[in-house]
Amino acid sequence: MKMIVSIKRHVGAKKNPILAAILATTLLGNLSVSAMGNAKEKKAGKVGKATMADVLKASSASDWHALNPENTMYLEMEKGRVIIVLAPEFAPNNVANIKALVREGYFDGLAIIRSQDNYVAQWGDPHDEDNQKREIKTAKQKVAAEFTVPYVKAFPFTRLKDLDGYAPEVGHVNGFAAGRDPKSKTTWLSHCYSAVGVARGNEADSGNGSSLYVVTGHAPRQLDRNITVVGRVVQGMELLSSLPRGTGALGFYEKAEQRSAIKSIRMASEVSETERSHLESLRTDTPTFQALIEAQRNRGGDWYKVAAGHIDLCNVPLPVRPTKN
Repeated sequence: MKMIVSIKRHVGAKKNPILAAILATTLLGNLSVSAMGNAKEKKAGKVGKATMADVLKASSASDWHALNPENTMYLEMEKGRVIIVLAPEFAPNNVANIKALVREGYFDGLAIIRSQDNYVAQWGDPHDEDNQKREIKTAKQKVAAEFTVPYVKAFPFTRLKDLDGYAPEVGHVNGFAAGRDPKSKTTWLSHCYSAVGVARGNEADSGNGSSLYVVTGHAPRQLDRNITVVGRVVQGMELLSSLPRGTGALGFYEKAEQRSAIKSIRMASEVSETERSHLESLRTDTPTFQALIEAQRNRGGDWYKVAAGHIDLCNVPLPVRPTKN
């Protein structure tokens, strides 16, 4: 009883009784798993009562945070806007160079140059291999790879209890799916759907952010710690995942008319308030996010009859919604 009471106090049961009940149930469920063993829990296949919709409905304003316009990019296409949140805490030098490229207008008028089925879409200079290559004016020509960074106490890592084949530990940091290694004290962003990374050649430091890609298919986690991941798309993924597939090797477009034009890329901080997309994302360092994970691990509702009792890192939802005025 003391644990349930402390949970209610922690989340503010008077203001949020639904969430308090969800969290209390989640904790008791976790204690039961510890006592009975994971094998028995999976064999039972018990479906949870709470759904993700229940958790989000019960969330409070403090469970959400507005996107930082200094780290938010707008990729404008003919079909609409793609919103990308950058992660300078994981790739500070590459993010700084991408911002420099954006501010000098490097991407304006370039194109989506590749769409490989069940893999990635990539944008950059379609003339990269000939003499018409676009000039980089103020940004750096070369940036060292940032595959991993040291993790410190300042990183609010919300760890998943589920096993992962690609990292000793996985979880979420500031709204991003991440892996970490306690032995090397390093952490990195994972290649989940919507992850944005820096395209490169064979050399680790051969990318500078002038060509970027986004994961549009099944999570290619083998790329973790092999490419610098700089952020994720939080809105507009359908504009990229639905692109016509390239007919060339690795999904590159062979003809100019196959490419989708990029009208511009801008930092949100440099766009007027009236033209901004005002969004907020669910914080990943809260009891509400823990409850959301548990709801997805043992999905409730009328449809599910058997719970998985497990969740993959890249299947954990990272909700985003319009800010409330």
